[in-house]
Parts: sequence; C-alpha cells; structure tokens
Amino acid sequence: MLTTLPIIFVIAYAAIALEHPLKINKAASALLGAGLLWTVYALSVGDPHAVREQLGESVMGTAQIIFFLMGAMTIVEVVDAHNGFDVITARIKTSKLTTLMWLVGFVTFFLSAILDNLTTTIVMISLMRKLLDKHEDRLFFAGIIVIAANSGGAWSPIGDVTTTMLWIGGQVTSLAIIKGVLLPSVVSLLVPLAITAYNLRGRAVVAPERLDSDHELHTTVFERNLMFALGLGVLVAVPAFKTVTHLPPFMGILFGLGILWLVGDLVHRHKDDEAKQHLTLAHALSKIDMSSLVFFIGILLSVATLEHTNILNALAQWLDQTVGRQDIIVMIIGVASAIVDNVPLVAASMGMYSLAQYPADHFLWEFLAYCAGTGGSILIIGSAAGVAAMGLEKIHFFWYVKRISGLALLGYLAGAAAYLAQYGLLH
Repeated sequence: MLTTLPIIFVIAYAAIALEHPLKINKAASALLGAGLLWTVYALSVGDPHAVREQLGESVMGTAQIIFFLMGAMTIVEVVDAHNGFDVITARIKTSKLTTLMWLVGFVTFFLSAILDNLTTTIVMISLMRKLLDKHEDRLFFAGIIVIAANSGGAWSPIGDVTTTMLWIGGQVTSLAIIKGVLLPSVVSLLVPLAITAYNLRGRAVVAPERLDSDHELHTTVFERNLMFALGLGVLVAVPAFKTVTHLPPFMGILFGLGILWLVGDLVHRHKDDEAKQHLTLAHALSKIDMSSLVFFIGILLSVATLEHTNILNALAQWLDQTVGRQDIIVMIIGVASAIVDNVPLVAASMGMYSLAQYPADHFLWEFLAYCAGTGGSILIIGSAAGVAAMGLEKIHFFWYVKRISGLALLGYLAGAAAYLAQYGLLH
C-alpha cells in the first residue's frame, strides 16, 4: 500500500499538470485519483470504521474550503453582473504607457487581495481591451497583471486559494499574514513592474475606437455602487467575523452571501423577471467555475490519504534530512508551483508539517504562503491567473517564457530575500 498510493498520486498529479496537452480536465484527474486512493487505502487497511472516521474528518476540512470559495465566487459574479467593477476601471485614464502600467499594476495588486487573483486577472485584462488597441502592448500588460494578481493574493487570507487554505486550516491568522507577507509581495511586484515600465518609457497609449455599444449599461449607477460596496464589504468583513465570533470563515461568507441576496432581491423587486434574471444570485450561482471547485475537492481528498498513511510525514523528514534548511525547502516548493498546480503542493505541505510542531504564524507557513502564491507567476501555466490570461489574450507559452518569466523570477527572488531580511530583523 505504501508504494501503490504514492504511484497513484504521482500519476494523477502528472495528469493534472499535463491538462492542456492531454486535453483532459484536471477535475476529472483529481476525482479519479481521489477515488482510487481511498479505495486502495480502504481495502488495504481492513478497518472500515477507522477509514470512515478519517474520511469524515477529511470531508469536513475540505467542505469548509469549498463552501468559502463557492460563496466568494458567487459574490464576485454578482458584483460583475451589476458592472460593479466599473467603479474602479472607469477611473483609470492616462496617455502614457508607463503611467498606465504603474496604475494597472497597483490596482491589480490590491484588488486581488480583496477578490481573488483569477477574477482580478479577468477583470483587468478585459479592461485592457478597452484601453489598448495594440496586441503587443496588451501582452506585456497581461504579463504584469498575472504577476500583480498573484503577488496581491499571496498576502491576503481571501486573495489566493492557497493562502485561504492556510488561513482556514489554522496555519496563519489574518493580521499576521498581512503584516508578514505584504512587504515581500510588494517587492515581488515592484521589481518586474519597474523593469517593464522602463522598457515602455516614452510610448503613448493607443486606444481602440469606441463603439456606442461600449457605453450600454444594464444597471443604474446606484445599483452598481451599492452592489460593489456591499460585495467588497462582505469579503473584507469575513476575517473580522472570524476573529470576533471564532466561527469558521465559510460561515461568515455564507452569512454575507445571504445579506447580498436579500438586498439584491429588494433592489430589483419591481423589475420584470426577464430584466432582472441575469442580476440575481441564482444566476450568479450558475456562472461560478464549478469545475475548479470539483478539482479542489478531488485534490484535497487525494492528499488526505497520503496524510492519514503518514507518507507526507515521511517525505517531510526526508526533505529535512536531505536539504536541511526550511527556507530552501519552501523556495523549492514555490518554484515547483510554477510547473504544477500550487493547490496540491500547499495541501501536501499542510499534511507534511503538523501544527503541533509548527504552530500558527510560524515562519514555515508565512513563507509558504508567499512562495506558493508568487512562484506560480514564473510560468504562465503555474497559476489560475496565468491560465486565464493565456486564454483571454492568446499568449503563447514560449512568448511568456522569453518576455515575462525572467521578470517574475527576479521579483520572486527579491520578495523572498525581503521576507527573510524582514524576518531576521523582527525575530
């Protein structure tokens, strides 16, 4: 069993990493892997009661993450349906590419900390289509948006799936992760942003021709502002809700979703069904990325089998003996997240190292949040934000490697150095 389980996991992991060449959705690979792993484990142990208890424990932890993500994704879809993000994007106006680059970089950075890096990437790249006519310019901006979105998500408990997993799992707390990882994340953005802005100096913004249809809005200014403020308010309030009530974050996000649903129904109650159909929470629920949620379920349950069989503990001991230094181990995990998905990497790390040995807000967890969050920017396939940008702007893998990967790697290393220096000074 101890040989069969890792082999099944590696094969499933390889299928997830090779999703695009194989043309098999990674959710299918994750679910198949989870089913096989638990089946082999249950048949090998011969103690159905113990296996059921362990599976129930794993499902409980997985469900908390899924409920939280489902609520957050639905809130973002509702805000977007009301054109709420126009509140931000309509204010970005400049005639210089360098100025626009700085504006877009920082707006993306802070927006991804409140929303998530995938949604922010989609919103900002859609905005670039309205602001920039040249495809070459949009490609550079897309690259910086990916870096900024991943850097912005790393320091916020609700900004990146991996940081959210660490937060819900109790490995990090809200204020500590913000204080510990904010500066390194800013550094990881500033380095590539400064280099790219320097290369674009002296160039003017070439805007596309606007059509009348661009100005058609489906909602009133009041509705846009209200849903934008309420949606972001709910997301930002969740960490405070957890701190005050000590309830799991998913309870706060579902509570906020209920408030948003109630307000939405009240605001649109006088409209006919056809006019308000696309603005409802029910419609938003149908638009969320269910395949991603199913993927998270599969991969988290897969990793759980390796945790229950102590395979991950053995791997952690081997890494400690072979590499020795925690900072190097975590940085390797960060670089690896550029090649394979960072969600299973972080899930595996959470199983490798116990909270008893490494308590909440330990160096290991904070540095892991930074490295796993920003390391995915090194390759375009290394993060959900990168994959979204790849599809939206038809970015070629090797174009990204030549033009953006080096910048992202420099930013990653600079941010890691900043975190290590900061940690050395404060501890």
